[in-house]
Amino acid sequence: MDKKAYHDKRKRFYRKINHFWADLYGEEYALYDIAYIDRTERERIRTVSERIGKIFFKVCSLLREVPDRTLIEMGFPKETLSFIRLKSIASESVIARLDLIPYGAGYKCIEINADTPTFIKELFHVNSEVCKEFAAEDPNEGMERLLSKEVCGSIEQYARKLKLKTPNVVFTAHEDNLEDRETVRYIQKLSGVASNFIPLHKLEIQRGIGLFDEKGSRIDILYRQTFPIENLISDEDADGNRIGLWLLELVEAEKLAIINPPSAFMLQNKAVQAVIWGLHMEEHPFFTKEEHVWIEESFLPTYLEPDIFIMSGLSFVKKPVFGREGDTVEIYNHEGFLTHADAQQSYTEYLPVYQQYVEHPAVDFNSEKGKQKGRLLLGSFLLNGKPSAAGYRIGGAITNNLSYYLPFGIKKGGEKNVDST
Repeated sequence: MDKKAYHDKRKRFYRKINHFWADLYGEEYALYDIAYIDRTERERIRTVSERIGKIFFKVCSLLREVPDRTLIEMGFPKETLSFIRLKSIASESVIARLDLIPYGAGYKCIEINADTPTFIKELFHVNSEVCKEFAAEDPNEGMERLLSKEVCGSIEQYARKLKLKTPNVVFTAHEDNLEDRETVRYIQKLSGVASNFIPLHKLEIQRGIGLFDEKGSRIDILYRQTFPIENLISDEDADGNRIGLWLLELVEAEKLAIINPPSAFMLQNKAVQAVIWGLHMEEHPFFTKEEHVWIEESFLPTYLEPDIFIMSGLSFVKKPVFGREGDTVEIYNHEGFLTHADAQQSYTEYLPVYQQYVEHPAVDFNSEKGKQKGRLLLGSFLLNGKPSAAGYRIGGAITNNLSYYLPFGIKKGGEKNVDST
């Protein structure tokens, strides 16, 4: 397909999808292209995702019991220690996204985005529309209904806990961020729950009393899908009051419920993967024999120091325990020399972790710039621990906020491995 034909078809297609960000930062984001997988691969993704999720969720129970010193050594801000230990609802995270690299006959997990994952509307809604356009079967069929059910169920679970028949439910996001705002509005609509969308800057907090909407009504349940806890704790008002910490205090006092729950922030810390790998290397009985097999198959060696990789002559990745979109990520070769670094360096104040480097597979794809080659990363969602929608980002050696969204589908009438048209 030549550039003009691609441009015209892409423009015609994506303008039909309301409240979607086909372009970001003035650049193409959603590709008018499709990668194909087969049904066996779809089931493999779900099986691997469920197993990885069980490992992550299980380790939360252990981390709630460790001394404060251990959590601080893992990079948790001391202000959050009592907060992250809370077990407010059954699931450790309502909506979480695993980032997986295809590797051999399986996948390797490079991280979990358990607190404020994005890439939601793309996979749960837009992917279906692209599959219709390319006459393909949607690997994520039925997942939008599951998302609706799980979000609604989590809100109802909180309402029962708070003993409220008609809780004041508010969905919030930064109003000036298109992707954040429309992601939250999409989830709000899907939930089917009586609620309001109120931008973050219009919420008011009274220390020890409550969080209030613009009408002065106290909020019972706050859905803050795109406002990370590590940003929240540094939030101050014009008078220098640490209002972010006030909000955590409200949650601890059960005067406010939040989704994702507090435990999701525990899992957001990439040092959790170092804990998991350390327990695995010790063959610790905390994990069953079957779980140790899952860790060996789908996790990567992760440590708080790079020494073992340098001594073993292995390439590795350095990344902050809290960080997003590839920001502040660096790749080092087998001799310990820096080979790639993301241009954004916003998270340098956080403790780093070091993880064995695995190269992303390369595929060709169509774009506004013509035919390109890029590196694949699979995003796979867990809804209250259940495997759900999945899909591809494609970019460079480090997947960042300029990487593309590449839809995927299953060819009707035949089976085909990952390949872009």
